[in-house]
Amino acid sequence: MTSQTQTDTPDYVIPAPPQPSIAVAHSRSRFPVRRIYCIGRNYAAHVAEMGGHADRDPPIFFQKPADAVVDAGTTIPYPSQTNNLHHEVELVVAIGKAGHDIAENEANGHIWGYGVGLDLTRRDIQSREGKPWEIAKAFDRSFPAGPLSPVSETGLLTQGRIALSVNGVVAQESDIGLLIWKIPEIIARLSAFFELAPGDVILTGTPHGVGPLVPGDNLVASVEGLEPLTLAIGPKVA
Repeated sequence: MTSQTQTDTPDYVIPAPPQPSIAVAHSRSRFPVRRIYCIGRNYAAHVAEMGGHADRDPPIFFQKPADAVVDAGTTIPYPSQTNNLHHEVELVVAIGKAGHDIAENEANGHIWGYGVGLDLTRRDIQSREGKPWEIAKAFDRSFPAGPLSPVSETGLLTQGRIALSVNGVVAQESDIGLLIWKIPEIIARLSAFFELAPGDVILTGTPHGVGPLVPGDNLVASVEGLEPLTLAIGPKVA
């Protein structure tokens, strides 16, 4: 038996899962997803509506599985084990350059592009004693993502309207300039704990106005200058 070389195709014992990816705006290309990082409580008005204080406490980081990604234009089933599914619209930052312990003044150089995403949340589970964020946040199809736009086309995003409408009614509306922790700070802080790599995406936090969704709802999420994200909620998972 000969040893396998690095150029050989791996002989997996089961079929390899597909590579999760996000569409790229105005292109047939796609952005391969390695990891999905999220930051919680990053707009003062949202912190207040959740009963907290809008201080610059250390960021709350958590992750979603890469295969939680859902393309724009999809109808997803209302998830199991919840009766209080909430919408949270967020600016998404896609990483295109690896780095560990990235200096804040160098962080923007690691950005590949931006998009609009939803951090869908089982709020009733998150509100339980002990706040089990993993099953509240990291469930199947919990990260609908709009097409990504490269930073070479958008420029660096530091301000602009962010909004979400449900059935044509605006539910969330703010400005990304109101992020408590700005994007370079998020990248620098996150890279102190994890080595970032091309294919990582970061959800930067949601503004105030989060609320429940029900089967039949139609959502439109937007950030000024980026492609919108549309999504529909289907019947509940049995």
